[in-house]
Amino acid sequence: MSQRALVAARQLTWRVTKPFLAIAAFLLLWQFAPAAGLVDEVFLPPFTVVAEAFVDLVRSGEMWNHVSTSLGRSVTGFGIALVIAVPLGIAIAWYKPVSELLNPILELFRNTAALALLPVFVLILGIGETSKVALVVYASSFPILLNTITGVRTVDPLLVKSAVSLGLRPIRLFQKVILPAAIPSIFTGLRMAAASSILVLLAAEMVGARAGLGYLITAAQQNFQIPNMYAGILAISLLGLTFNGVLVTLERRFSRWRVQTNS
Repeated sequence: MSQRALVAARQLTWRVTKPFLAIAAFLLLWQFAPAAGLVDEVFLPPFTVVAEAFVDLVRSGEMWNHVSTSLGRSVTGFGIALVIAVPLGIAIAWYKPVSELLNPILELFRNTAALALLPVFVLILGIGETSKVALVVYASSFPILLNTITGVRTVDPLLVKSAVSLGLRPIRLFQKVILPAAIPSIFTGLRMAAASSILVLLAAEMVGARAGLGYLITAAQQNFQIPNMYAGILAISLLGLTFNGVLVTLERRFSRWRVQTNS
């Protein structure tokens, strides 16, 4: 193996192992901080105790019940937001009359925090599933919408002019030029929306829910089952990492042309 190949292999190995080293350091700190007296073990149990509680919840089926409930609500709201926000963002970015019509209402609502509207959703839609999904839709829509608008508006004008000169019709222009060029910005919005959907859902599940990770955390805290509370928080982190990993994989799949161009 050549010297250059060895250097490249070492760089790749370091790039892969570096995140795991950071996570291992964090877990070691979590494990030994209570034993060293840095924090009270009652309020922050060692990681092994939390991991044991997590495994017990998984074995009993309780963890899957809460995860599946939260995941169903989050994915439903996220999917509805995606279907609404991407076409609307394209319309606002591409058609000036639509932008002039909707920009004032967009500016008004995008500066209104989703959690501030939780009581409104509960009053109008009730305390059941509909209000929780609607809150996720609201929180997820704006990151997707704003990044779609940015992505479409920042497409290189030369690409558009070249496509028009080649006789591409508007539909083909969107399909072959506008959307591929806007994909990175749209996926940035999707990743932000995925995080927002989980956060607002947890807050909603802490009020008037009987299942879900938010309910698990609140119920465990109220019953002073602290390891179970941290197990719920750990489940949220793993769920968020999974969401992000899926979106990063999809972005790479739909942005292959950028890699080929850079190559």
